[in-house]
Amino acid sequence: MSLSTQELCRAISQNTSYDAFAPALNAQQWEMLGTYLQPLDLPAGQILLDEGSQDRSVYFVESGALSVHVIGSSGKMQLAILNAGSVVGEGAFFSHLPRSANVIATGASRLWRLTPIRFSEMSNRQPALALEVALALGAVIAKRMVNKPKRVAVT
Repeated sequence: MSLSTQELCRAISQNTSYDAFAPALNAQQWEMLGTYLQPLDLPAGQILLDEGSQDRSVYFVESGALSVHVIGSSGKMQLAILNAGSVVGEGAFFSHLPRSANVIATGASRLWRLTPIRFSEMSNRQPALALEVALALGAVIAKRMVNKPKRVAVT
């Protein structure tokens, strides 16, 4: 397993939050998943997602923290803080709808991006891997939807 994939795998396996992304992947599958992901380093304060944008990528957080918030009539309202091992962007990835919130790095962060095109390639070449990733992302959405405070954080 490459060092980069190892760090992402470690972050995800150590995430014990209620809505953790928890795919059942072996080392070979993690390595394969890594070939479909693009690394992205964000400095503190960098915007990852804009509410209303059409990007459908999903992002896996290796390190750092992200603030999920909306801007209402009374100003900025924080919805959630996502830490290492979390996933963000899962809502638009599945729904094809615009982003429902803004996401900003609260500190230097390392993410891994999975675009719909790369997911489609994975689905064709590695269907069992793609299915496991899709089911694990679906579980994140389901858990966030059941938890009222986190429901609006499905981006």
